[in-house]
Amino acid sequence: MGIFGFFSKEKKESLDQGLQKSSENIFSKISKAVVGKSKVDDEVLDELEEILITSDVGVDTTIKVIRRIEERVAKDKYLSASELDVILREEVMGLLEENKSADLSDFDLPADKKPYVIMVVGVNGVGKTTTIGKLAHQFKAAGKTVVLGAADTFRAAAVDQLILWGERVGVPVVSHGMNTDPASVAFDTVKKGVEMNADVVIVDTAGRLHTKVNLMNELTKIKRVMQKFIDAAPHEILLVLDGSTGQNAFIQAKEFTKATEVSALAITKLDGTAKGGVVIGISDQFKIPVKYIGVGEKMTDLQVFNRKEFVDSLFKKK
Repeated sequence: MGIFGFFSKEKKESLDQGLQKSSENIFSKISKAVVGKSKVDDEVLDELEEILITSDVGVDTTIKVIRRIEERVAKDKYLSASELDVILREEVMGLLEENKSADLSDFDLPADKKPYVIMVVGVNGVGKTTTIGKLAHQFKAAGKTVVLGAADTFRAAAVDQLILWGERVGVPVVSHGMNTDPASVAFDTVKKGVEMNADVVIVDTAGRLHTKVNLMNELTKIKRVMQKFIDAAPHEILLVLDGSTGQNAFIQAKEFTKATEVSALAITKLDGTAKGGVVIGISDQFKIPVKYIGVGEKMTDLQVFNRKEFVDSLFKKK
């Protein structure tokens, strides 16, 4: 059903494929729940509740969705079981809309913020550096000038990986190597972005959760030095989460939102899991908009999040 004028057919097919495991998991269970049922009753709703929880939507968000459906059932006593998937789509879309998860169609940037500075946070192993590389590719493909900063200086692999991504994509990377001051890297990255009149500056940061106070202090310092060049920097703090970890992604989101003011989410690795419901739960529980999702290995498989298309793919009839 997608709005192909804005959200291309290729993107939609990639999204459908990336969410296939989650979709099959959810829809096959819903189909079984309504077999032989003429209307939505308490038994159907109980089964739907279990389906959503086991799909990593999360308990609190699931209860919210079920309550909304119950209200609709109460108004229309003859609500047919065949309509359940339609109602479910509408209520999930409503939740995502409340959490300001927009229907983005492309890798756009605010015209009044140049360079637009993104600070990327997230634990090691969630696909943070890869997400930055793919973001750089997508912004460059959209005609934007990009500068990357390797401020995750506690892991040599992170610095080296970002440099490789820079070479692969063809964008400059500011790096001082391993065990150097992350704030100094961030400072020089923003400085280079200003000097180049770049459209976007993306700064990688360390993903250590075991020392929350140090992490908070480090991120605060990085923000402070960025602001020596651009008052409002960073314009966006993007938290990268691994969708395949399910409930563990909730824990990471909780810790990072304590440590810094996360303003957007990128949820990766959705293609390898049946836990796509985690996107709905995290956005709802933390009131942070989902901005990007990873649905495959290709550069173009990092997509801007479009709630209508996401819900359509997640609850797609087979």
